Amino acid sequence: MKKITYVLLMTAMVFSSCRDYVEVDQPGKRTLKYTSDFQYILNNTTNLESTFYYPELASDDIEIVDEEFISRMSDVDKYAYAWADYIFIDEEDRDWARLYKQVYICNEVITNVMSSAEGTESEKNNIMGQAKVHRAYAYYCLVNIYARQYDVATASSDPGVPLLTTPDLFASLKRASVREVYDLILQDLEDATGLLPDFQDNSFMPSLAGTYGFLARVSLQIGDYDNALLNAEDALGLRNTLNNLEDYANGSAYPVKYEDPEILMAKGLGSTVLDYRLSDELTGLFDENDLRYELFTRPGTDITWNPFSGRVYWKPKLVYQGIYSGPTVPEMLLIKAECLARSGDAAAATEVLNTLRIARFRAGDYEPLSVVDDVLPTVLDERRRELFGTGIRWFDLKRLNKEDRFAKTISREFQGATYTLEPNANKYVFPIANIYISQNPEIEQNPR
Repeated sequence: MKKITYVLLMTAMVFSSCRDYVEVDQPGKRTLKYTSDFQYILNNTTNLESTFYYPELASDDIEIVDEEFISRMSDVDKYAYAWADYIFIDEEDRDWARLYKQVYICNEVITNVMSSAEGTESEKNNIMGQAKVHRAYAYYCLVNIYARQYDVATASSDPGVPLLTTPDLFASLKRASVREVYDLILQDLEDATGLLPDFQDNSFMPSLAGTYGFLARVSLQIGDYDNALLNAEDALGLRNTLNNLEDYANGSAYPVKYEDPEILMAKGLGSTVLDYRLSDELTGLFDENDLRYELFTRPGTDITWNPFSGRVYWKPKLVYQGIYSGPTVPEMLLIKAECLARSGDAAAATEVLNTLRIARFRAGDYEPLSVVDDVLPTVLDERRRELFGTGIRWFDLKRLNKEDRFAKTISREFQGATYTLEPNANKYVFPIANIYISQNPEIEQNPR
């Protein structure tokens, strides 16, 4: 049996074991019959909220220096951090498995929900839209982890990932092109905009606001700045609330995930913690009065089970609900600012930055940014400050490496050796786990 389809088959077994969540006509048999069954499947945050983990560890936001800390790292984490040729030697890649499980779940819903019983057309359309957004999100992560950065000149020939669109456990696993994967992502999201309400009962359920936000992110990733701007503005037109960090610095409880007004769509990293040392380069970007530094980082010695020198990402511990990585209001402001900066409107881009930053300082400490002609580097620095710890940095490195002025060589000392990651290097494309390649010869391995 194909290895990737084994993972998907396990998903089907999960369905059969989750009988508390669906109406079943015949005891002992899995039946997805009623419209509500499909909504219950999509309500399973365990299956659909977490995305990936290893690319964040590989990014330049992390810098590991303590030998005692290194001795307690898993081998896979060490390989990912050092950009090893092969990371998953004789084991599953949890990111790959998790994301393809999501694809299978969504394909099951997309294929069958419209013919389900006892639901209204509106309910079925809503569920269809949610499934299309979840599937698009999974494929966006997959194509950006296991394929080259989208390039209009090569996207049609660059290998993407296996593109599965039906719940067929034995479908071909031949890799589609990067362009074909993005075509499906964009089509799914465009379809969803006509199916979803502005907002849902909670931010985990994809809504129109979250879909516009995700469309903005996808458009930015492929360099479609006009559509990135339009979609960011559409998302902000539905919600533009920012948390005033001064309130939380003064003792107010930070809002929990599904009550956080900044979150447009709740997604998270594949790990609920990121107890790794933040790089000196990253922490050096913060002004001494920046409340993101005060609230969202702490000394590494506060990690009592594995202390280290330097700073650690602390935001997940404010609410103990994992690491948020889905589209947010701050991200939409940053996308808007970047697109304006790239279009030459430095004044408008700076105004957007100040709108965000004033909510990140105490009122008495904030000095508005002045307009400069070349504001784009300022926007990108602000993006790094605002979005660190979310996993987005790896994808930003890939897209920015396509521009000579922002291309970056990363070097790190680790276990007595020096490792270097050149711009656009093969190692920006994660290897596909050996276990999948050996059992599925049609899956082409990435160049190392």
